[in-house]
Amino acid sequence: MMQTFHTKALKDPIFKEVSLAAKALGLEAYVIGGFVRDYLLGREQKQDIDFVAVGSGIALARAVAKRLPGHPKVSVFKNFGTAMVQHQGMQLEFVGARKESYQRDSRKPLVEDGTLEDDQQRRDFTINALALSLGEEDFGRLLDPFNGLKDLENALIRTPLEPETTYSDDPLRMIRAIRFAAQLGFRIHRDSLNAISIQKDRIRIVSRERITDELHKILLTPKPSEGLGLLHKTGLLEYILPELVALQGIEEREGQRHKDNFWHTLEVVDNISRTTDNLWLRWAALLHDIGKAPTKRFDAKIGWTFHGHEYVGSKMVYKLFKRLRLPLNEKMKYVQKLVMMSSRPIVLSNDYVTDAAVRRLVFDAGDDVEDLMTLCEADITTKNPKKQKRYLKNFRLVREKIQEVEERDRIRNFQPPVSGEEIMETFGLQPCREIGIIKEAIKEAILEGEIPNAHGAARDYMIRKGREIGLEPLKH
Repeated sequence: MMQTFHTKALKDPIFKEVSLAAKALGLEAYVIGGFVRDYLLGREQKQDIDFVAVGSGIALARAVAKRLPGHPKVSVFKNFGTAMVQHQGMQLEFVGARKESYQRDSRKPLVEDGTLEDDQQRRDFTINALALSLGEEDFGRLLDPFNGLKDLENALIRTPLEPETTYSDDPLRMIRAIRFAAQLGFRIHRDSLNAISIQKDRIRIVSRERITDELHKILLTPKPSEGLGLLHKTGLLEYILPELVALQGIEEREGQRHKDNFWHTLEVVDNISRTTDNLWLRWAALLHDIGKAPTKRFDAKIGWTFHGHEYVGSKMVYKLFKRLRLPLNEKMKYVQKLVMMSSRPIVLSNDYVTDAAVRRLVFDAGDDVEDLMTLCEADITTKNPKKQKRYLKNFRLVREKIQEVEERDRIRNFQPPVSGEEIMETFGLQPCREIGIIKEAIKEAILEGEIPNAHGAARDYMIRKGREIGLEPLKH
C-alpha cells in the first residue's frame, strides 16, 4: 500500500522541535485531529494543534517547552493525562495515546494506555482521526486507519466505531456531528444520523456549557438553519431549545391559517447571518418570536393573533439563558431588548412615520438602533417580490428618518438638558417627587417635538412646568 507524506503541513519549526523532543524521550509522536483535517481541506490552519504521544504526553510537553525560547509554562491536567503549552500565538496540546471505556451515566471515560490506533479509534469522526507522523524516519506520513481521507473527499461525517457506540460513549458528539456538517458543508452518514435520533435523550448527561459552546459554533456558521434544522430533525433541539420547537406547525381554523413560525425563524437567522457576525444579534434573531407560542389565540373576527408576544418573549429570554448557562449580563439584556422591540420598526414602516415616533424609537433603542433595524430587515421572509421590495423600501425610509432626527435632536443615549440639581436650585427644593415630575415632563416634551433638545428651551419649559404644579422659581 502506497504511503502518503504531507511534509508541507509540518513546515512550522514547532513540528521539528516536537519531533526532536520525542526522539530524545524514545517516544512516537503524531499531529492529530483538526489541524490535519483543515490542512487536507485547504482551510485556514487552526492555531491550536493536538499532539499524541505513544507514552506520556505530559513528559513530551515538558521536553518541548524546555527546547522553546523563553521556556513557556506547561499547564498540566493530570486527571485527563494532558498538558498544554502556549507558544507564539499557538496552543499546543499534548496527550498520551489511550484506550477509553465509558459508563452509561457519565461522559468521563475510564482510561488506560494504548497504541496510536487505539487513540484514533476513540476519536469522534474519521476526519478527526487522521494523524501525521513526527518520526525521524517517516516525518509527515499520513496514518488513516478509518478511511478519513475518503470521507473528506466525499464530504461525509462518519464515526470510526459503530455510531451507536461513539455517541453513547460521549453524547456531545451528536451535536458535534451536526456542527461539523454545518461548518464544513458535509452530510452526516445515514447510519450516524439514525443513531443520533435513537440516542437523542442521552444528551441529558452533557453539561449545558458544552452544549451551548457547540450551539454557538452552529449559530456562527454562514447558514445556521442547516445545523439548527438537523438538530430539529434528530430530535435534539427539543432538549436544547424547546421554546423554539414549540413554534413549529401551522394551525387552521375557519379557513384562516398562520405561518410556521419555526421555519420562519430559521430563515430570519439565515438572513441576519448574511449581514452580521455578531453572535448576540444572531441570538436575538433566533429568539425574536419565541413569545408567539404562549400568546397564540384565535379570534373569529380577526383570525390568529399573538398579542404581546414581544414582551412575553423578552421575559422568556432570562429563563432560557439561565438554563443554558449563557451570560446573565449585558449580553442577555441586549437580546431581551431586541426581542422586546423587534416589532417597533415594522409598525413604523407600515404607517406614516412621525418624527415623534422615530425619536421614541431612538430613545428606547439607544446605541442598538442599527442592530434593531438589521433584525427587522432580516425578518422579511415573504416570497412575494413586490411585497419584499416595498418592505425594504419602507425600512430604508425609516433608517433615513432615524438619521435625520438623530442629527437634529441628538436623542440617542439621551441625557436631560436640565439636571435634577438645577431644578432643585431653581425652585429651592430638597430631593422630592416634583423633581422627577419636571424631568419626565421635559423628556416627554423633547420626544414629542414640543421643544428642542437644548438647555435654554428646556430651562424655560422647566419653569413653566414648575409653575403648573405650584412651584415658583427663586429670585436671584
